[in-house]
Amino acid sequence: MGVISKDNRQIKLYYNSETSLGKQTLPFVKASEKKVLTIDISTTKVTGTQWLEIADHLKMPISELVNLNHPDFVKIYGNKLINLKEHDWLKLIEKHPIIISYPIVIHGNTFIQIKSPSDFAKYLDKE
Repeated sequence: MGVISKDNRQIKLYYNSETSLGKQTLPFVKASEKKVLTIDISTTKVTGTQWLEIADHLKMPISELVNLNHPDFVKIYGNKLINLKEHDWLKLIEKHPIIISYPIVIHGNTFIQIKSPSDFAKYLDKE
């Protein structure tokens, strides 16, 4: 059992209000007929356990949640290929949530990364 509650009547959006993609995705999600819970990762601390659960449901390692080309990431590590342990990725995400690549939508047991606002519209059309 995970720490993130899952409900088919509610959509959770993990997003960063400081990014253009986060700002663009929010209205799409709010336009849904479902109840919406937004988690703005720029102001709300998301625990390492929650990030691990999200990555697990997305079927990817925690490192793939990170935008390796983000200026904050490049400032810290440069453009070189890095190999961090899982707990180091979690610390990095907790200190710099802006480096998360994409907003994440959770609806019931479905977890999806929103790479463009239209991804959410496509998801709703499938429902």
